[in-house]
Amino acid sequence: MPRLKNLSSLFRSAAKVTPVTTTATTPKTKPANDTKFKQYVSSLDTSTFQFSSRSVNKPSKKSRKSSPLPPSDSRRAPPSLTVRPILPELILQESSSDSEDAAKELAEHISSILGVDSADGSSAIAPDSQGTSSIKSLEIGFDIPWFQNLSHGNVNQQRKEVSRTRKQKWIFSSGQKTRFDQLIRMIDQKLGSEAILELFSKLGRETGVKEYNALIKILIEKARASDDKDVALKHIIVAFEFLKLMKEEGFRIDEETYSPFLMYLIDMGMVTEFGSFCEAIEENDSSSLARLGYYEMLLCIRVNNEEKIRELCSYIANNNLNETFDLLENYLLALCERDRKNELLQLLEIVDITKVSSLEHMVSIFNSLGRLLLESLAKKFLSTFKECDYDTENISTLIFSYATSVPNLAVEDAILKFKNLHVMLEMPPSSKSYEKLIIYSCDLLKVHAALDIVDQMCKADLTLSIDVLNSILRACEESFEFNLVQQIYSLICHHNLTPNNETFRSMIKLRVKMKDFCGAHDMLDDLKKFKLTPTASMYNAIMAGCFREKNINGGLMVLKKMELADVKPDSQTYSNLIANCNSENQISKYYEELKFVGIHVSKQIFMALINAYATCGQFEKAKQVLLDKGIPIENVIEIKSALVSALASHGQMSDALVVYEEIKEAGGNMEPKSVICLIEHYQSEGELSRLLKLLEELQDPNYCVDGCCRVMLWCIRNKHLSSAVNLLKQLKDRLSSDELTMQVIFDEVFSLIAEMEPTDLLIGLDLLQVIKDELCVCPSRKSLDFLLSACAKAKDLTNSLFIWKEYHAAGYPYNVISYLRMYQALLSSGDYRSAKVILAEIQKDDPHVRRMIQACQKTYIQSHSSSSTHQ
Repeated sequence: MPRLKNLSSLFRSAAKVTPVTTTATTPKTKPANDTKFKQYVSSLDTSTFQFSSRSVNKPSKKSRKSSPLPPSDSRRAPPSLTVRPILPELILQESSSDSEDAAKELAEHISSILGVDSADGSSAIAPDSQGTSSIKSLEIGFDIPWFQNLSHGNVNQQRKEVSRTRKQKWIFSSGQKTRFDQLIRMIDQKLGSEAILELFSKLGRETGVKEYNALIKILIEKARASDDKDVALKHIIVAFEFLKLMKEEGFRIDEETYSPFLMYLIDMGMVTEFGSFCEAIEENDSSSLARLGYYEMLLCIRVNNEEKIRELCSYIANNNLNETFDLLENYLLALCERDRKNELLQLLEIVDITKVSSLEHMVSIFNSLGRLLLESLAKKFLSTFKECDYDTENISTLIFSYATSVPNLAVEDAILKFKNLHVMLEMPPSSKSYEKLIIYSCDLLKVHAALDIVDQMCKADLTLSIDVLNSILRACEESFEFNLVQQIYSLICHHNLTPNNETFRSMIKLRVKMKDFCGAHDMLDDLKKFKLTPTASMYNAIMAGCFREKNINGGLMVLKKMELADVKPDSQTYSNLIANCNSENQISKYYEELKFVGIHVSKQIFMALINAYATCGQFEKAKQVLLDKGIPIENVIEIKSALVSALASHGQMSDALVVYEEIKEAGGNMEPKSVICLIEHYQSEGELSRLLKLLEELQDPNYCVDGCCRVMLWCIRNKHLSSAVNLLKQLKDRLSSDELTMQVIFDEVFSLIAEMEPTDLLIGLDLLQVIKDELCVCPSRKSLDFLLSACAKAKDLTNSLFIWKEYHAAGYPYNVISYLRMYQALLSSGDYRSAKVILAEIQKDDPHVRRMIQACQKTYIQSHSSSSTHQ
């Protein structure tokens, strides 16, 4: 994202505007399109334009009539956003008349965007000829393929026709919004934002508010993400033009439309531009006054204008709360979101919190009370709600919001606080808030705590939704608490809960994870008790588990059981079967069978075919899977990535790298798992650069750490110590707050050194010094154990004694393992006297310890005696 202090500076960086002169100097020749673009940009410059910020600050004639504040001299308007530069302003070097012209032109431009009357009273909505001209000029300036059948003459009639057409051709519900946004993004990635309007036109759909909002949102996101100022500017300008077209088409500009613009200006700290934009919005819709207060407070917080924040709060305190309550509520929300404790307390002291308009807003307030540790205030408000007969379920929800927002509070303590606040109010928790608490516990993988809450709900005869129970089962899988499945099943049976198919699928999967296949099959038989029908996904879970355990016969028996139960195999069933075939004939058999029964060949099937052929050594047939015309375009990269993994893991590294290069040449990004597979199986000794290039492919933090560790181990194995040190430093920077993971990585490195040749001991000793001196990290006990083993392997007495002192330096008391390692090191180097002393310190009660001592003596003492006798 470009770090821009002012929208004007962004415009100037693209336009490079210079004062206009009348000298005879010949200007440099520039492309026509570039000139038009820069002329347009220069017309938007706002660096010297002094707005009054908002009509809420200095009402215009038009807005005074509809303002909720009476024009009494005794009540002053909310303080305006100061236009003086809170952040440094860049001033154009131009004449004052030029500045005035630019300011006037900008004012007219912003007014035209939102349809506000211009200074001379004329309407900003252009007649048909002007609208067409505007669109044509935009086509020339930005190469946007606008369609020409937009009529601007009779807006009301057109809106009716658009509405009628929309009802006939499209049905758009709120539930489809996410999918629609995804569609817009996909089209934007493939064709660009400018082509979307033309595409909808060809589909027979007039562009509506949802389309415009989605486009504007994408463009502003692109501007945020761009590091190129010129590119960011172009995205913002096109977004403004879409906004202008919305007004010309007669659409109402609501918060969903203007919010992305305001948040962009806030995040960039553009105070002057923010004031101009808010003024235009408010003059267009006076009802937006209170909501704009929310964004105004966010801007003041963003630019650290403490004086202005105090003024805004004082304005609320000195005026009639009944008239300014909507504005107060929006100020509260902004302060809550930014955790401004002092100002929040100031406003909460004067507010009648029972008047807050929505539960959602109230939840935001209580979240802040929790984050800011304002428990006494939270208790006061909760008591007020109770006295006012506020809905008990909503009070319980607010208690949950507060208790779970307290920072650094363990789940068990949050649950206790939740219970205590209910006790204080002498009211039981509601089912809804209990379920929220269960989901909260599951999200943090505290499954035992979640089950305790379930038990309390059941004892209180509260209804538990089965979706919540399914969330607990998913949390059990993620936290590896597989054994809790029996407790959950007992709870279902004991409290007469009603499970669904997803519940049973999850329980069967947990049984399989425990390798309790008998229990998993018993679960299938118990479906009848709950009048449920088995599904293919239940059988697939058992089948996949059998194949993971290399129990091929067990997996095939599951298939027979499916047939007996009259459950039709699905795509996942055949994917499991194909992936575990051990011959080409079996692969063909299952593939033909799935096509015969009409099962869709999914991407999992294609990937299973690749892996199966590679396992059977049929690498050419694995490659030929990619030639299938049934592969969806959106899955090509993923399936090619599977081929890369299959080839690399079966020793075909050169072919795997060829496919990898094909993916890169086509502009694709390989799946992270396949990149890890390439790194893991890369054996070439002289091409560190290729491994580092592969490492750059990994953007996901988890995969990046995994890949970095593998490359570092490759460097250790191939004696590239300096590169290994650099990678260790990168990991240290990335995992600075995760010491446990860093210790695991160090242990892995020293484990490898212990397995290497005795001559490689020096690498381990140098690495230990780097870890201590440059990374300032204390080596783990396990790392020292591995190094001591390497010293024993190298029969190096001096360095064995050095490592022995490192235990003490690191603060580790000597234990059985360290004594055994040192005993081995001393025997291997021939220091039998010292070895005898160490042996006396070892507790010999454990039979495993005794066997290790005997093994050391047999290896070093007896072999030494035999060697001496032979000599």
